[in-house]
Amino acid sequence: MQMHLTDWTRSVVEVMSQPAGGRQLQALAAWLRRLSIADHFVLFIYEGSYRPLSLFDTFTDEQRCIFIDEYQTGPYLLDPFYLASQPSQPEGVYSMRQLAPDQFYNSEYFRTYYHHLGLCEEVGFFINLGPDTHAVLSLMRRRGRTRFYDDEIRQLESAVPVVSAAVRAAWEASRQVAVRPLDDHDHLVQEAFANFGRGLLTERECEVVRLLLQGHSSQSIAQKLRISPATVKVHRKNLYEKLGIGSQSELLALFVQAIKGKPSMAVTTD
Repeated sequence: MQMHLTDWTRSVVEVMSQPAGGRQLQALAAWLRRLSIADHFVLFIYEGSYRPLSLFDTFTDEQRCIFIDEYQTGPYLLDPFYLASQPSQPEGVYSMRQLAPDQFYNSEYFRTYYHHLGLCEEVGFFINLGPDTHAVLSLMRRRGRTRFYDDEIRQLESAVPVVSAAVRAAWEASRQVAVRPLDDHDHLVQEAFANFGRGLLTERECEVVRLLLQGHSSQSIAQKLRISPATVKVHRKNLYEKLGIGSQSELLALFVQAIKGKPSMAVTTD
């Protein structure tokens, strides 16, 4: 999906002539759809310890409830795009396949927040807005479509200056409208994730739990922790027994309970 240079220039002018914010981002999404097939867009701002801020999306109400409202309560801590933005991913276009752990597409997180919504693939424009503030504009494809191929990503990379300008303008406009409330900070959620399982699990088992939740295989965990895959499997067996669970879906359920501050007999913190 390519545009003649004249069409490209005219389209860029049309996008940038829109008022900063929703209207310009809507025009940007329409323009990007001329470069590559995308069924949905979402723009998240990751600012320090604040919960992710959604400035724009094209979801239905049902999809928004899961992929934005539910996501903002804490599961974003397992999102490969969020993790890549901490502390900073070089600006550019990245596919989920480039950044995700090796078993991400088989993880319970993927089944809950992608497969459930009929989504299968995602690429993101990473924009650095400040020392501790990063934006990711995601383009998503529904199940049944092909993945984003390398030539499509290269085509999208040519749009980075335009996307960066529109995203920066939207961010500045949002800051002028309102100051984020203090209760938008997510210290407790982030602490709950860091402490997940403590009181029942060893420090090494806690490390394994976090990597399992993020979608790492035993081999990948072994490489990251510099232990053998067999040792990882022993840790996994032991932590499952201590937490009283038998599957990754139950592990994710416990994690969600913990980050939402719901008491669980299986997970305690110091």
